[in-house]
Amino acid sequence: MSDRARTAAVIGGGVAGAVAGAALAKAGIETVVYEAYPGRPEGVGGTLSLAPNGIRALEVIGADEAVRAVGDPIDRMDMTVGNRRRFTIPALPDLGPLWSMHRTDLHRVLHERAEALGARFAYGRRLESVRERADGVTAVFEDGTEAEADVLIGADGVHSTVRGLVDPANPGPAYTGMLGFESVADYEPPVEPGVMTFAFGRRGYYLYWRLPGGGTRWGVNLPSKEPLTPQAVRERSSEDWIATMLEVHDTDEPGGALLRSTGPVQAHGALYLMPKVPAWHRGRLVLAGDSVHAPSNSSGQGASLAIESAIELARCLRDLPVAAALPAYERLRRTRVESVAAQAAKTNAVKAPGALAQAVMPLVMPLFIRTVMRPERTLGPVQRHRIDWDAAAV
Repeated sequence: MSDRARTAAVIGGGVAGAVAGAALAKAGIETVVYEAYPGRPEGVGGTLSLAPNGIRALEVIGADEAVRAVGDPIDRMDMTVGNRRRFTIPALPDLGPLWSMHRTDLHRVLHERAEALGARFAYGRRLESVRERADGVTAVFEDGTEAEADVLIGADGVHSTVRGLVDPANPGPAYTGMLGFESVADYEPPVEPGVMTFAFGRRGYYLYWRLPGGGTRWGVNLPSKEPLTPQAVRERSSEDWIATMLEVHDTDEPGGALLRSTGPVQAHGALYLMPKVPAWHRGRLVLAGDSVHAPSNSSGQGASLAIESAIELARCLRDLPVAAALPAYERLRRTRVESVAAQAAKTNAVKAPGALAQAVMPLVMPLFIRTVMRPERTLGPVQRHRIDWDAAAV
């Protein structure tokens, strides 16, 4: 073991973990990614979107083209209020589209790229505890195996085990008050493919976009007082959940038509976000991705920020002793991710506008778009972000 990280153990093989494995390997750090699932997390989660800054960050590890190949481009984003007017959300067209894809496909591409760069994956390893020393850390897994490394990275999601080891008093994930569902409907609304619509219905929020191969993918955030797990949600049939969603969206256009022409739904269970996390690292333990910053899905930035953070962490560990690398990484990332999360929280608060808001929004939205939603000011700082991998971290 040494002051510099020559070896790394990454806990969690999702987006942040796979990218961290790839970037660390590229940085010359011997890396093993430990995943609790018995194999690649196939069929886990639903669709997600990568913003231009996320795709740009993937250029560092050479995964951008392969990721585009498994995704569908979203060239325009619209918003509707009730069943009334449609508004196009201003964008930065020179940056290219948003890319929508299934999480399983993204995991496969990232795992393959990480392995090509030299990272290794160990499956069926669920972290139980760690033993820390001044010069390293030993990960202890539930199956009784152990692994030593110079640094241990927690990329294990909002319910992170590593976060509890870094700071037992951490706030933990915050339930948004909504359950997530998605599926593909046969019904195709009169909007061309490549347009994602954020629909504020009469009693709730949903989104949809037509698929190039036919059909329409939709997602619903269903209010629920109880934060049900995906397993608990699946105890009810798809038909029951569609009936519940129709109670909210039956009179929405095209929400009702989408739900009535849908087969089995995919249930994601309770949706969480991460409040401000006081401690990002301790000793040789550090957090990355959703384990330390999981903004509301309203941000459209969750996966992209996780990719950025994994790469910045690898850059810092490449160039600095561990004791300096972890604080440097936090300084590079904290302000950015917390700013995005704060803005998304504001959007999340209006996902179910009341009757007055329903009446006023179509009147004020055109003025709001022209005067406030200036894309260079609102989107530029987020989507134009670029990591200079070749520059030394300081």
